[in-house]
Amino acid sequence: MSEKHVTIEELDRTAAEILRSIGGKELKAKDRTAIPQQDMPCQRADVRRSNMNEVSLGYTENQVLAESARCLQCKNAPCVKGCPVAIDIPAFIQKTVDKDFQGAYEIIRESSVLPAICGRVCPQEKQCMLECTVGKVMKDPEKAVAIGRIERYLADHAKPLARKEAAPSANRGKIAIIGSGPSGLTCAADLVKWGYTVTIFEAFHKPGGVTVYGIPEFRLPKAIVELEVKNLQDAGVTIITDYLVGRTKTIDQLMDDDKFEAVYVSTGAGLPHFLHIPGENLVGVFSANEYLTRSNLMKAYDKSKAVTPLFRSKKVAVFGGGNVAMDAARSALRIGAEEVHIVYRRTEKELPARVEEVAHAKEEGVIFDLLTNPVRIIGDEKNHVKAVECLRYKLGEVDESGRARPVAIEGSEFQFEADTCIIAIGNGSNPLIEQTTKGLDFNRKGNIIVDDNGMTSRPGVFAGGDIVQGAATVILAMGDGRKAAKGIHDYLTKK
Repeated sequence: MSEKHVTIEELDRTAAEILRSIGGKELKAKDRTAIPQQDMPCQRADVRRSNMNEVSLGYTENQVLAESARCLQCKNAPCVKGCPVAIDIPAFIQKTVDKDFQGAYEIIRESSVLPAICGRVCPQEKQCMLECTVGKVMKDPEKAVAIGRIERYLADHAKPLARKEAAPSANRGKIAIIGSGPSGLTCAADLVKWGYTVTIFEAFHKPGGVTVYGIPEFRLPKAIVELEVKNLQDAGVTIITDYLVGRTKTIDQLMDDDKFEAVYVSTGAGLPHFLHIPGENLVGVFSANEYLTRSNLMKAYDKSKAVTPLFRSKKVAVFGGGNVAMDAARSALRIGAEEVHIVYRRTEKELPARVEEVAHAKEEGVIFDLLTNPVRIIGDEKNHVKAVECLRYKLGEVDESGRARPVAIEGSEFQFEADTCIIAIGNGSNPLIEQTTKGLDFNRKGNIIVDDNGMTSRPGVFAGGDIVQGAATVILAMGDGRKAAKGIHDYLTKK
């Protein structure tokens, strides 16, 4: 976005002018690539940093039509190959061009049960948009057709689909799904459609997994998640909350005592990593998981109604450079922090967060301390955080991740004031399933090992999402859910 805020009315007028200019013409490829990508309307930065309302406002009808006109309708559909759940992208975009928005939405729903969520939070620029021919012609994947923004518009404006799934049948078998995040929900949707009796067990008091506790309201309104979950329940899926598999009951008990014929483990990666530096045990130090869960799931940002307290911060340091770090930093601003720093040991080019999220954070006033890494958190006489000591870094040779390795500059120590530190350097797998389930193979990182069908080393037990891949993306987790659903169906059919 440019520094000058462009209103939704201005963006709509520009899109309308484009549509008038191309109206009635048979567009060639060069005409389509000449149409500029439509900017996403957003709240003004100085307004949104003080509220939890969604930042991105969504395309207008004129914008979604102008953006859809950019699609080349490639016969080999490279964008589909970049989609983990293989949505027929050219088909739903053509329906959009034809103003058949409901038909377009129904095409998406054939492959994805969470289009309103994916349209908002999936990193399309690293998946379907990366493969888009328009982006390749423009030599910039960020200038590709904005597939996710079109998907969001369709999901937001379509009527709920009439359910055509088969009624759950005991003859088809009982399936237990552990975890109600995107992977579990997707697996459940396919299985209930095929007639299985599906029960999801969720440890928290609300279903939705990371979409509820991890992603802030200003990026993904919880009402959208609740609607997607309700659609699944209406289709026949049972969701039991406050049920911690491994404690309430083990997988063995679910299969032996409750007669579930197959189990899908989609418990995510909820165990936070820490830096292991002095001062991490001080008052005012949070894992990003805890900070975001208190804010998102327990509404700590609403001081009048919050069911959990959250530390009152003035100066916040967030360690990390991914989407979770951006979420934590931007949440801290909205909760009332006067100053928020992102502390990251590489340059902006290497930031793993989405470009859009970094841009939004900058616009809202988050300060980026790049080529910087914390070495010590300093406390006061009451063991409260009062400062952070850091080292300056420079980039060295490329490491195994394909990025330049950060190298500390000797003697570059410096300190800055802070009363809150949020550690957002990734998550691992909770060991509870490993500790309570015999016969499952795990790798050295604690991730469950599965075969090409999502089956674990134990027959009848499948797994997918972050518990298999490590912390990944919503759409990759959904891809695992679809794969496991088919694997479960094939396994039980042969059995």
